[in-house]
Amino acid sequence: MHRLAPLLADAARGVFPPPDGVVEVVGSPPGRADAVVAFTAHAVVACAVPEAEVRSQLEPGDLGAATAAPFLVWLASRLRARPGSLDVVLVAPGATELSPGALELHPLDAATNPRVARAARYRSDIVTYGVDGGLVVLGRGLANRLEVAVEVEPARRNRGLGQALATAAVLLAPDEPLFAQVAPGNVASLRAFLAAGYRPIGAEVLFLRG
Repeated sequence: MHRLAPLLADAARGVFPPPDGVVEVVGSPPGRADAVVAFTAHAVVACAVPEAEVRSQLEPGDLGAATAAPFLVWLASRLRARPGSLDVVLVAPGATELSPGALELHPLDAATNPRVARAARYRSDIVTYGVDGGLVVLGRGLANRLEVAVEVEPARRNRGLGQALATAAVLLAPDEPLFAQVAPGNVASLRAFLAAGYRPIGAEVLFLRG
């Protein structure tokens, strides 16, 4: 099992690595991307770059070094991969925490949807569900975790549909943690997931392979 898998599973249930200033350097995780994952004062660099090289680029004692622009640019160059955005990582509430009356989602064939096409670059085992004006995408991503993304049509935005979709997605995965990644600047999406009860557990940058 890759080191990130238990770290993420533990964080999903509120058990975090110690805030000890440590940067762990481990091999490439399962999935389609290498990653830098940051918790409170603890980070993991997961890639196929020798540990000594990675540590040579990190300023000792700098708690934000692993997610700082200079290191990310260096790592992207070393991996020959374009870094993704620095995203907030959130985990969904348990199904038992939801209020009654969640949306009923229906399976969809949405392979040509841009949101689905983007998800397929980073995830495997993609499945899509939706309602009129909205879409939910589930798939296996970093370290084989289950990830969700939602899309709301422009005409239906600012009406609470994003929150409703994020809430309903929890019922599609009742037996394991469900993760979402949201760019901090995407305030509408971030607020929707937070309002749906998703909890922030860290941050990450992905480096798509090949």
